[in-house]
Amino acid sequence: MSFKVPPQLEAQLDELATHYPQKRSASLMFLHALQEHFGHVSREAVEWTAGKLGLQPINVHELVTFYPMFRREPLGRTHVKVCRTLSCALAGSASLRRHFIEKLGLNPSLHGPQTTPDGAFTVEFVECLASCGTAPVVMVNDDLVEKCTTSDCDRVVASGRGKGGTR
Repeated sequence: MSFKVPPQLEAQLDELATHYPQKRSASLMFLHALQEHFGHVSREAVEWTAGKLGLQPINVHELVTFYPMFRREPLGRTHVKVCRTLSCALAGSASLRRHFIEKLGLNPSLHGPQTTPDGAFTVEFVECLASCGTAPVVMVNDDLVEKCTTSDCDRVVASGRGKGGTR
């Protein structure tokens, strides 16, 4: 299967590139747009971007691996973000993450985002979710769960499994 950017998106990216005196400067914007459309930045997306901007693939790959906002793998249908900054850490966010990881059968020794084999869930630690006064905080897709407990975690898992994911 070959990587195909829809003609409308490609036209938008072509127009976007005209706003940059050096094509290389458009790299980040291209990556954001491709991730928005495809859900992640694949190796093929990196190669396509490099070709489109006249760069070497390594020049684009280094951006994807450096900036934490880029995902190289698709997210699960239910995306669980557990805040790990000070207020949440002091309120027990590490144990919440561990609870999610164990409940979903993922590897507690891995530190990056983890997705279940069926693609139903992705669990990851993130920086501040801007609700320090209601720590610990978890974001499930676009919903904030304040003063999150393990019971709340269990409800998220049951809900995501019962609906085949919530995305």
